[in-house]
Amino acid sequence: MPADANVNGDIFGGWLVSQMDLAAAITARQRARGRIATVAIHALTFRKPVHIGDLICCYGTLQKVGHSSMTIDIEAWAVKSDTMEKYLVTEGCFVCVAIDTQGKPRPVDLTPA
Repeated sequence: MPADANVNGDIFGGWLVSQMDLAAAITARQRARGRIATVAIHALTFRKPVHIGDLICCYGTLQKVGHSSMTIDIEAWAVKSDTMEKYLVTEGCFVCVAIDTQGKPRPVDLTPA
């Protein structure tokens, strides 16, 4: 949406990172089978700008599961609204921790869902 644009008329990077964080949270929550929190973003690379009107798709790949933490690689792809061309715009490495109802770290079950 136009309200999400930066001064160059492209999508604001912070908005895109929030969408990537949602994708990481979905991936982590499925694996942890419960509540999680993002605790770090180890790397984030903006490859190309996203233009107003393009569709954004975020994909998560679980890379590592620790005692309570999960490392997830996220790729954000844009689909051009006019040509339907798909291109990589941003990639990052997110770390999420499984938490209990009090917000304290809890173990992640080692058997995948």
